[in-house]
Amino acid sequence: MKIKHIILAALLPVAMGVSAQEGSSAVGVQFGFAQTDYRLNSWDVDANPTELTNSPLNGFKIGLVWDATFIKGFGSMIGINYTFGTYTSKWKSVNTNMLFPQTKERNTYHQGEIFVDWQYKFEVAGDTYIILYTGPSIQCQFALTTTVYTRTADSQESELKISRFDYNDAEMHQDYRRLNVTWGVGAGFQYDRFYIRGGYDFGLMNPYKISDFSEVFGPIYGDNHDSGRHTRGRIDQWQIKLGFFFAQYGK
Repeated sequence: MKIKHIILAALLPVAMGVSAQEGSSAVGVQFGFAQTDYRLNSWDVDANPTELTNSPLNGFKIGLVWDATFIKGFGSMIGINYTFGTYTSKWKSVNTNMLFPQTKERNTYHQGEIFVDWQYKFEVAGDTYIILYTGPSIQCQFALTTTVYTRTADSQESELKISRFDYNDAEMHQDYRRLNVTWGVGAGFQYDRFYIRGGYDFGLMNPYKISDFSEVFGPIYGDNHDSGRHTRGRIDQWQIKLGFFFAQYGK
């Protein structure tokens, strides 16, 4: 029910914009930097339950936006984005076996987003605004891939690619959901047709497909497993975007 309420909140500005008799609107494009942070509990029984299992993935964001002011600075920005991110760890030794002395991982994701930002524009000069905004985002990941590289003592390398949505190894079971819902806050600056906006999105959904680590790891580790450790976490994202309105209406 909560997700349905968020979706309804996201669609409400569209209805308001269609019914609005006054105000202004604009259509534009945006491009910027994005960093996605998987704040996940560790499945490892020897690790801290709140340990992060992934480093932040850095990438870019590009999208189309519709910006509307309904009355006296209050309005919304609605848009659709494509976001890409990746992170590659350093080489590290995993054991004393000299045949496979080092490994590293590369995580890569591709994501589509639909967002709604409720906003207020404070006019500080002619066509110059300070913007404060907040609102939901519905995210769907098309792909989330972990590539494990192995380097032997004679510098020969091999790799193994794992889809984090279709990983069916019962002894690891680290696969995630494709859908994520966030709530963001941010601020921006606009001059005429150009703007810059930056903000942080807080994840509202547990990304794990399983609800309790003990479902998988209890039979494997027996009494050494913490049966009370549930799968918890969220996927956050912060970004900074530059935009340009190529069409304006009602001004």
